[in-house]
Amino acid sequence: MKQLALLVALATTLTFASADEPKKVAIGQQAPDFKIKDATGKEINLAELTAKGPVLVRLTCGCLGCDKELPYFQELHTAYKAQGLTSLAIFREPDAKVEAYVKQKKLNMLYAVDSKGESWKVFETKTMPSNFLIAKGGQIVKISAGCDTSGMIAERMSEATAKLTGTDKVEVKAKVDAQKPVAAKPASAAPVAK
Repeated sequence: MKQLALLVALATTLTFASADEPKKVAIGQQAPDFKIKDATGKEINLAELTAKGPVLVRLTCGCLGCDKELPYFQELHTAYKAQGLTSLAIFREPDAKVEAYVKQKKLNMLYAVDSKGESWKVFETKTMPSNFLIAKGGQIVKISAGCDTSGMIAERMSEATAKLTGTDKVEVKAKVDAQKPVAAKPASAAPVAK
């Protein structure tokens, strides 16, 4: 009976200890060991990517909010690609849907599909989208979770990427917003003659 009580106490202690452990995926920590296959079946290895330069991992779904944010992240990728940035979008949608989406949006970055959501477990998040900026060598330098269709999350990521790459910050929000079509203003009524 004493042994059973001791085992229960030990199991309880281990359970509480693991609940109090800090997250492994956090700013200042090493990025998780992460591999995923792209649409062609080629393996994408995060450690290999971060050995070459900084990486932006975007866990996304292509929903209306993510869709509105995409142009800002595509601009961010384009702006810092010459400084070695690799962007990786991971979609939590079926392959066929993502394939059509990628063609329609002319996605200009690496992408993979994870319809089971295993990537969200690896990166210890349930939020969609979530973005992880990882320095060359693998240290996480910025994490953003959630959606902001105005482009402000991408703008803050641009600032962090500029610091990381030692370059001037690119105003990704302003660049994308300047390309948006301007809605036509309704014609005002003609003044009435008196």
